[in-house]
Amino acid sequence: MVLNYIWIGFFLVALVIALFRLIFLGDTAIFTNIVGSTFDMSKSAFEIALGLTGTLALWLGIMKVGEQGGAVQILATLTRPFFRRLFPELPDDHPAHGSIIMNFAANMLGLDNAATPLGLKAMQELQELNPEKDRATNAQIMFLVLNTSGLTVIPVSIMVYRQQLGAANPTDVFLPILLATYVATLIGLIAVAIFQRINLFHPVVLAYLGAVTALVAATMYFFSGMPQDRVQTISNVVANVILFGVITAFILLAAFRKVNVFEAFVEGAKEGFNVAIRVIPYLVAILVAIGVFRASGALDLLVSGVGRAFAAVGLPTDIVPALPTALMKPLSGSGARGLMVDAMKAYGADSFVGRLACTFQGATDTTFYILALYFGSVGVRRTRHAVAGGLIADAAGVVAAIVVAYIFWG
Repeated sequence: MVLNYIWIGFFLVALVIALFRLIFLGDTAIFTNIVGSTFDMSKSAFEIALGLTGTLALWLGIMKVGEQGGAVQILATLTRPFFRRLFPELPDDHPAHGSIIMNFAANMLGLDNAATPLGLKAMQELQELNPEKDRATNAQIMFLVLNTSGLTVIPVSIMVYRQQLGAANPTDVFLPILLATYVATLIGLIAVAIFQRINLFHPVVLAYLGAVTALVAATMYFFSGMPQDRVQTISNVVANVILFGVITAFILLAAFRKVNVFEAFVEGAKEGFNVAIRVIPYLVAILVAIGVFRASGALDLLVSGVGRAFAAVGLPTDIVPALPTALMKPLSGSGARGLMVDAMKAYGADSFVGRLACTFQGATDTTFYILALYFGSVGVRRTRHAVAGGLIADAAGVVAAIVVAYIFWG
């Protein structure tokens, strides 16, 4: 229901702004641009779904091997005490435990192509327990909000863009992004816990959160003492070694347990095509609305209004040029990425604006895209407090990014 109102709102705002620009500013090309964006974004939605097919087939096949070989169950056992408190309606022996932890791990390593199919797999498994198939369960909402908070330990892609655009130290955004994304995840967790009345002060929950906090702190300490030119290389190698190590471990454990690995892989991979087909209508809907909103100039007006509001109340306005990345990120990952690159090109990769835009890009994830993709893959239409929880996490990530940027570069 919330997505329905947001979707309609994008079109209404775009229509009002476009009519104003046509009537009062004589912008005769505005509707041409808007209509053109609907075709472009429809095509992009199909291409995204088509591009997902191979990756989905690969990772759903690997997950099937892990399930039959017992590797997923091992991961689920390690995280079960924590997940039991966050997902109280999820049975202890349910395979969704393993898929969720694998998705989170892939996100933390910055492996977007691996994280998406694992997340879709987890959503399908959570949907099996859903008594009302068109209404999101508490477990699905908790999973999605933690997913959209975008906890990323190694933001490899952002560091690569910075290197390509001439940053003296492409990895100098590593620690700020880690801090901002951790704050976003923690606040998102707290927000959903309040909505769902989950006790986060349970000793088990505190122990796991303390361990994760210690891991984040240790990672920051390790990389902060390292020459900047080595951070990107080491983080990239570590991420891919872990990824390939997981694949190999799944296969070897399954082979050790006498599982027909090839047949198990093919069985899981067959699901990839069906999932990709199911998400196309939802991707078209959300991406077309975003394209219309942006093509009408609504995003530019929003950024301009925020800048004036900041100036009126005496807040610093040097963050305003980087805000388009923050405002676009909940809507479109590729759009936010383009705005991040544009900010670095316009102001310099090592400027305050360029670095802040990178921190915004890494602080959160694409909330509306993920909600449309994941819920669309299982036919959930009533999202309940998922949008609110995701946007709270996004807002926390943006505020944290600004604070951290002033600490590091202000």
